[in-house]
Amino acid sequence: MIKHLRSAADLDAETATLILDTAGEMAALAGREVKKLPTLRGRTVVNLFYEDSTRTRISFEAAAKRLSADVINFSAKGSSVSKGESLKDTALTLQAMGADAVVIRHPASGAPHRLASWVDGSVINAGDGTHEHPTQALLDAYTMRSRLGRIEGLRVAIVGDVLHSRVARSNVLLLSTLGAEVTLVGPPTLIPIGVAAALAPATKVSYDLDSVLPDSDVVMMLRVQTERMQDSFFPSAREYSRRYGLDVPRMRKLPEHAIVMHPGPMNRGMEIAPEVADSSRSTIVEQVANGVSARMAVLYLLLGGKA
Repeated sequence: MIKHLRSAADLDAETATLILDTAGEMAALAGREVKKLPTLRGRTVVNLFYEDSTRTRISFEAAAKRLSADVINFSAKGSSVSKGESLKDTALTLQAMGADAVVIRHPASGAPHRLASWVDGSVINAGDGTHEHPTQALLDAYTMRSRLGRIEGLRVAIVGDVLHSRVARSNVLLLSTLGAEVTLVGPPTLIPIGVAAALAPATKVSYDLDSVLPDSDVVMMLRVQTERMQDSFFPSAREYSRRYGLDVPRMRKLPEHAIVMHPGPMNRGMEIAPEVADSSRSTIVEQVANGVSARMAVLYLLLGGKA
């Protein structure tokens, strides 16, 4: 039984598979005229976002509402945080209000772990600094399984700005737990030394995208997070795109069944060409839809069922 989802490392293969199976059941709701379940009626879910977000916040809000939970959206901008209130004091306020679950996005790595020590409810990490984003990894795994029928044995290339990517870290942990073979690809300046071994010993590293593509079942392109970069990690956007961007000629090197993923938002023309992002191989729009199902499964199992 898990109470919190602070890291993809919190999930063993059995629990992760249960979440993915439950997400499949939740996805069936999308085809119904009434898309709500009464499962979490009377429960309160707080979205505590200290960073700007569109997809993740709306996805969690939709997931909670489809399970009939009461949702409170908290934004740091315009709140007591802007007056200097600490995370602990905010947590104690939420605790006093009876929050059953707190979904937190925070610029500081480790914030969800601290929050879990201050509240009685479940804590779900929606992204902490450059650390992790476990529900993104779950929706990515669900998307892979939906498209390719399995996760075990898949060869997954995660390409780009690994250094600043919480999505990459969570995906390496979860996909390795579920039996996939992961290769991190990018310029040496954007792949931390020893990161592969630290996350999962079997993870490989390559600095040559073209050599990895023919053997990949899944290519996950990461956003280049220029807002987190204080130094020059590559000569120019044009040079990055030439070496590590996924364009149409590179996409043709992939096996016929392979899929292309991106957690969004995309820098079209830099890490991924528009023609690739909009192609039939792309799962980018599916990932957004699957995000609601995966987060419904997490909320249901943490608050209403078993996990």
